[in-house]
Amino acid sequence: MIDRYLVRYFLSVVDHGNFSAGARHCRVSQPTLSVGIVKLEEALDRKLFERTNRRVELTPAGVRFLPHARRIEADFTEAEYAARADKPTATIRIGIMTALPASWVQSLVSAACGSTEERIEIVDARARDLPALLDRGRIDAAIGLRVPGSSEGTKIFEEGYALAFPIGHRLASEKVVSADAVAGETMFVRRNCEALAEVSQYFTSRGIRPFMAARTSDEERAIAYVRSGLGITVMPSSFAQAGMAMVSMAGFTKTRTICFFQSKERNDLIEKSSAISRLVTALRELSEQ
Repeated sequence: MIDRYLVRYFLSVVDHGNFSAGARHCRVSQPTLSVGIVKLEEALDRKLFERTNRRVELTPAGVRFLPHARRIEADFTEAEYAARADKPTATIRIGIMTALPASWVQSLVSAACGSTEERIEIVDARARDLPALLDRGRIDAAIGLRVPGSSEGTKIFEEGYALAFPIGHRLASEKVVSADAVAGETMFVRRNCEALAEVSQYFTSRGIRPFMAARTSDEERAIAYVRSGLGITVMPSSFAQAGMAMVSMAGFTKTRTICFFQSKERNDLIEKSSAISRLVTALRELSEQ
């Protein structure tokens, strides 16, 4: 018989990358956690981690055990809440990529929270990190980006990119602007932009190397920078809102495809989920506005 705390120790090491961070998360000493991992390995008669001075990696046995450990912990958690609640309650863990407008995220989460049968856990992550979180069982479903050339995920909508100008800018009323038209403009970088390489190539290939006034990973701060007049930047079309003008870039055809992804292992739960249905419907409605 495997004690639950041993499963938690194992998952904590996996999620935090090493024994010391895993121990801090579990609020135990590192020796205590290490002893627990050894006990778990003895119970399974398999070595779960390869330990070196620099890193901790899962062995093949550890990789095989991981999805089962996720399910065990999820089932324990759901059982606890079911025993305390008036009726059974499922927990749905939803990953949402950070490169979405905050107003959209508010609408999506509000829609999901409208379900009375489920508890919602939101995990913020970069779009490129969501597939790994799904594979590792850290989330049950995700709103993210389709990888070019892949057919995975259910397509919700596709959108292009535009230059974001503050209202009142000399180019704010244009429908399309060329790279030359913004050659003297101050810009700033959105670090989380999935099209960053293509945007850089678009300008540098045309001999445009603007002064960069800021670099940020915070989308709300990026919007504030545009509105304040600090500089202009390239954003997905969905970020259009009051206080900004979104103008198309001549010759820039890059698009992104927003998709809904779900864990195959939790397929039955996702298919029956009222929260997920509400969220996907809300996303479709937002994209059509």
